[in-house]
Amino acid sequence: MLKRTYEDQHCPIAASLERVGERWSLLIIRDVFFGLHRFDELQNDLGIARNVLRDRLTLLVDEGILVKRRYQERPERFEYKLTEKGTDLWPVLHALMSWGDKHAPLPDGPPTVVAHRGCGGVLDERRICDRCGELVLDVHDVQAQPGPGASRHHPLLVAAATR
Repeated sequence: MLKRTYEDQHCPIAASLERVGERWSLLIIRDVFFGLHRFDELQNDLGIARNVLRDRLTLLVDEGILVKRRYQERPERFEYKLTEKGTDLWPVLHALMSWGDKHAPLPDGPPTVVAHRGCGGVLDERRICDRCGELVLDVHDVQAQPGPGASRHHPLLVAAATR
């Protein structure tokens, strides 16, 4: 079994992987970015075992990437929101998404497109808007939307249906 830490590696990439490098972590963060905030929403979308999801959410909360907030008292239920540390992962997620669209494309096209809120243009892999040419650096200036390759199970569509 692989160790969770890279104590012999004095490298910011290794330190980052200790926090978000487990296979489910970035998918959980992606889903929270897309608007899925409740345990059952995340579990249903990802198909992840409940105990694994619980452990990953605990780690992400302990690392300060997510914050856990109670939204119901009886029974007690929680939702998960991104912290500033979590939203700082947006460029990483966008880069991975762009890389996947280019090097592992789906036959019907990208499942997600990222639109510039300012003008509605689509961001390219360098986060440059195809309509206005602006370099978009802030996550609050974008909106993820289902793309041509989105399935009916796309997290954005699931999030919209649950609200």
